[in-house]
Amino acid sequence: MSLHKKILTFLAVIIAIPLAGCSGDSDDKDPAPLVVELKDDRPKSIARMWNEVLLEAIRKDFARPTSHARNLFHSSAMMYDAWAAYSPTANTYLLGKTLNGYSCSFNKSVLIGDKQIAREQALSFAMYRFIRHRFRYSPGAEYIYDQTDKLMTQLKYSTTLTSRDYSNGSAIGLGNHLADCYIQYGLSDGASERVDYANLYYKPVNPPLIMASPGNPSVVDMNRWQPLGLLTFIDQAGHVVPGGAANFLSAEWGNVKPFALSENDKTTYSRDGNDFIVYHDPGSPPLMGTDSEAIYKWAFSMVVKWASHLDPRDGVMMDISPASTGNIEQFPESFEQHKGFYDALNGGDAGRGRTLNPITGKPYTPQIVPRGDYARVLAEFWADGPNSEAPPGHWFVILNTVMDHPEFKKKFEGVGPDLGSMEYDIKAYFALGGAMHDSAVTAWGIKGWYDYIRPVSVIRAMSAAGQSSDPMKPSFSVKGMPLEPGYIELVGANDPLAGNNGENIGKVKVKSWKGPSYVTDPKTSYAGVDWILGEEWWPYQRASFVTPPFAGYISGHSTFSRAGAEVLTALTGSPYFPGGMSDFKAPKNEFLVFEDGPSVDITLQWATYRDASDQCSLSRIWGGIHPSLDDIPGRRIGEKIGKDAFAKAKSYY
Repeated sequence: MSLHKKILTFLAVIIAIPLAGCSGDSDDKDPAPLVVELKDDRPKSIARMWNEVLLEAIRKDFARPTSHARNLFHSSAMMYDAWAAYSPTANTYLLGKTLNGYSCSFNKSVLIGDKQIAREQALSFAMYRFIRHRFRYSPGAEYIYDQTDKLMTQLKYSTTLTSRDYSNGSAIGLGNHLADCYIQYGLSDGASERVDYANLYYKPVNPPLIMASPGNPSVVDMNRWQPLGLLTFIDQAGHVVPGGAANFLSAEWGNVKPFALSENDKTTYSRDGNDFIVYHDPGSPPLMGTDSEAIYKWAFSMVVKWASHLDPRDGVMMDISPASTGNIEQFPESFEQHKGFYDALNGGDAGRGRTLNPITGKPYTPQIVPRGDYARVLAEFWADGPNSEAPPGHWFVILNTVMDHPEFKKKFEGVGPDLGSMEYDIKAYFALGGAMHDSAVTAWGIKGWYDYIRPVSVIRAMSAAGQSSDPMKPSFSVKGMPLEPGYIELVGANDPLAGNNGENIGKVKVKSWKGPSYVTDPKTSYAGVDWILGEEWWPYQRASFVTPPFAGYISGHSTFSRAGAEVLTALTGSPYFPGGMSDFKAPKNEFLVFEDGPSVDITLQWATYRDASDQCSLSRIWGGIHPSLDDIPGRRIGEKIGKDAFAKAKSYY
């Protein structure tokens, strides 16, 4: 089952509404168009239809969460401007304004005709031109163009009308003018769109980590990001990257003009004569070779310990319902406090759940499942695999499906009159798009400057160096792994890992997921957990991907998700999903893609948008992608971004 299908199925289940495009289990099949066959009985707004086309375009493009967060924001702001142009009170965003040095002209006095019809025309022609421009070099361009044409045909609009002249009151001309404004603005907003979003000056300090060889002998700096060397590298969207190694994606994205981020949030750093702009600067993460080395080792070794949870045969059971998970009251304020926030040995965080569903007044029902199934389902559910709309797009899908709930009322902040589909959708997209855009600018600005290393590089390097716990034991090294009985130990003389000639005696071994080479057929087999040499450790990912091609600190997933959760909380006027709980069913032996599983039916459940966001953050630790050091700063910063973006968007309404 493709990850695109998983997300859509999840959302269909939590809201109890069927979604189009969910038939078929093959990752190789194109999902059916989402805009043509909308299943809900209530009519969808033009804004919703075009947003679905954009999400489908993202699924067919390269895996670039930064540029897609920008696409989602620019398209949402453009749709908002098409709506606001015909409002006597709403304030436009770019239309008729000068923004970051670019001016988009506008003469409101010439607009005529029925406002609803004019808005739909202007919005549609703007989105048609915009999507075709932004995705013209996409590997899925032909399919994407076909989807834009199909929707225009469905709406009975002629794509041959390309004039940008609206002086006679033409809404079509205004739409084409709007598209041109956003296209031109995008060429000067700092994203380097003219050179396909390439880095202009960032260079990695570490040579690639060759995953086919043990250890990490090529690493130069244990605190800096390291590219991977693979025989075949396939990005998160399923596209093969030539050369077997991927460049750092969007290392200079902090230079992109934000939405609600302010000068007070901004710090400018310089390295090698080049500027790196950082918003909401979290400060340096713990570093090897400094006073913070102990927490560095603790956090990266926790990733190893959590990797030991990825086997349902270990007999460990846990309650994954809202009765026991979620409801986090406070995040750690320092890296040292991470030790009290996470359960380093057993997994999970400080969330203690809720006794009652406040919407129904009934208790949340416990759900006891194997921890190994829960952790694997989380790692895959929140990942960004083929046919995924990437983290910022996930939150648009969540928003769309929440709005489809039969009992959901489109009242701004949950109060006042029903705004109607078009107005509510447009205002919701504008706020969420701004939050996703600012999350990308912030998270990747921090990633580019701090350039922090990923777990696979650290764990392999520290394991190859030895152990750092006891100078009296073999293989002692100050750069080695801290030992933890039952999780991280040394290979003994009679150990199955000792080797034919005892060549591995004294090396570091870890109890962990064994790696993709142990999955002979992902449809019928799974790797399981056992003792392996630490120098051969793999995260719970495909062998052709391993880890995202950019620095870890801070976690993009944590930032995007928390920001999205804050926007949905403010927008809907409630922290809770409709009905007080959402759920997603992962069927036994069907859901997992990396390997066979889960071994039993698993139902992921969340009471609130924030609970879903916090669970997304945990999934990246269980998946071996992030240590806690990347996670908590992302959550804290995402919370600020979401609240600020919503307030900024609201000020325009």
